[in-house]
Amino acid sequence: MCAGVIFYNSAMQLQLPEASVEAQRASRLLHNLIATEIRRQHGWISFARYMELLLYAPDLGYYSGGAAKLGKDGDFTTAPEITPLFGATLAHLTTELLVSSPALQPRILEFGAGSGQLAHDILTELATSVAAGDNGAGLPQAYYIVELSAELRARQQLKLQAFPQVQWLDRLPEAFSGVVIGNEVLDAMPVELVLRGEQGWLQRGVGLAETGVEGEDGQFVYIDRPAEPTLIAQIPDAESLTVGHLTEVHPVAIGFMHSLGGMLKAGQGAVALFFDYGFPAAEYYLQQRDQGTLMCHYRHHAHPDPFYLPGLQDVTAHVDFTAMAAAALDSGLDLLGYSSQAAFLLEAGIGKLLLRTPPENALAYLPQANALQKLVSPAEMGELFKVLAVGVHAELPARFANHDRSHRL
Repeated sequence: MCAGVIFYNSAMQLQLPEASVEAQRASRLLHNLIATEIRRQHGWISFARYMELLLYAPDLGYYSGGAAKLGKDGDFTTAPEITPLFGATLAHLTTELLVSSPALQPRILEFGAGSGQLAHDILTELATSVAAGDNGAGLPQAYYIVELSAELRARQQLKLQAFPQVQWLDRLPEAFSGVVIGNEVLDAMPVELVLRGEQGWLQRGVGLAETGVEGEDGQFVYIDRPAEPTLIAQIPDAESLTVGHLTEVHPVAIGFMHSLGGMLKAGQGAVALFFDYGFPAAEYYLQQRDQGTLMCHYRHHAHPDPFYLPGLQDVTAHVDFTAMAAAALDSGLDLLGYSSQAAFLLEAGIGKLLLRTPPENALAYLPQANALQKLVSPAEMGELFKVLAVGVHAELPARFANHDRSHRL
């Protein structure tokens, strides 16, 4: 039984760059595919299923299609695209972890490597350090990339052809020992939308509006129905939230963390680092955030309508880091740390790496300093982005405890 139908008319509210005719045609194909799925499921699919198709439908989804996604020509910019100092910092931290933790094998595994820029910067920095005699751990035996997008994998293979140790995987290995890196991975996993209704919690799904024309698919609409209690269990003090409170829950990302735990527990030792934007649960579900965090990115424009041009825009939600940490602990991993991205990168030595370029050389130094500022400034990525570190038979260097916020999770 549907509890309500909500129309979202983006055409009257958004003023975004026009897509090419070819891109619009691809978007219409994805719209038709999703509409077929909705009809097959008797008029309703969960928002998580809708988001999964938007992002990952073969050949048509945002990440599985051929459109540019990263950098100035794409829809958003990530830390590796801003500056190679990000990857260089993780390269030195990886070396430090491998040297100090005998249980870790000299291997790196990266989830969702995007353009391949982060892997390129890490491997370049490691090779430079080895050549200079500054790397006691040497080059990693293997750099694994778990990548579901064939289009992104092709870009990565071109970018990383100088590094024969890179290997691509379609799924998580059964066991892994080494260093795991996930930069803006958790936010790309489908979420469920839930709404506090007059009579209890509702799950918001997606249906089709009637057009009155046989064989013609209408626009996507929200349709609410009673939510399963398991979906609401992630929200602390859920019953204290007011009627109309809309938010996300993260069953897919929680499942991923459980799978990660199984993989790392089967290995000898590992540290997994996740960089992403989000909050602990106590902040995520504040009343002031009563319309949730779901956001869409199209050509560097942010807006809230996930029905706009399916397949041509990124759809994402902030991460509930409390839920991620709890899932890791449930799967047998240790919580090694949780901090702001700014504090983590500064403790990891990004400032020292910047100073390899003399400040007196303003032409070379200032662009790098400005890029670093974007990563660590509280007004940019430094505070909104967090770093969650989990692992087994390993720990972070002691200095990372200086700014640890694990008590807030």
